[in-house]
Amino acid sequence: MNNRLFLEINDLARATPWLHVPMAGYAKYGVMLFAVLLLAGWWVARGAGERMPAAVWAPVGMLLAVAGNQAIVSAVHEPRPYTTLPGILVLADRSADPSFPSDHATMAGAVAAGLLLVSWRLGLLAAVAAAVMGFARIYIGAHYPLDVLAGFAVGATVTLLGYLIARRPITAGLNMLGDTRLQPLLRASGGAAAAGR
Repeated sequence: MNNRLFLEINDLARATPWLHVPMAGYAKYGVMLFAVLLLAGWWVARGAGERMPAAVWAPVGMLLAVAGNQAIVSAVHEPRPYTTLPGILVLADRSADPSFPSDHATMAGAVAAGLLLVSWRLGLLAAVAAAVMGFARIYIGAHYPLDVLAGFAVGATVTLLGYLIARRPITAGLNMLGDTRLQPLLRASGGAAAAGR
């Protein structure tokens, strides 16, 4: 099933050469979009103080998810599709790194889950960006579909479960910083309340 779906997407890639450049570009450099989305989450949270713990946690959860994913990658050590499936179209830069789970999908799933805690609109936008990233990673021949789905699951699980643990300490820390010079980073002047809902 995993191989068959990969090969169907690979056939689609062969039939859509006009998509090669944008898909390869997004698969490689789309991580910058997720950095921008995290900054947008912080900006939204400044206008609604109760969302700031989630905005602080989102990038931390993403980093922890990617770090934890590395342990799974090393343990499973699944070869990349282009090392095991002869004759496929490969648009990715070839890597010796194992394939399962996808680091890119883990990052994207973690950011999407973290931003859903900040703002439904931003979170849904990040979820769409994550889905496109996952598809792009398969399209260019870098990952199997299961690599991407597992990456999404790892990223979202680490971020959401981690927030249950980290929310109170982060909130306490932010309250201590509330009257310091860092206050403008944490709250917009005038507290524009419902931005991003």
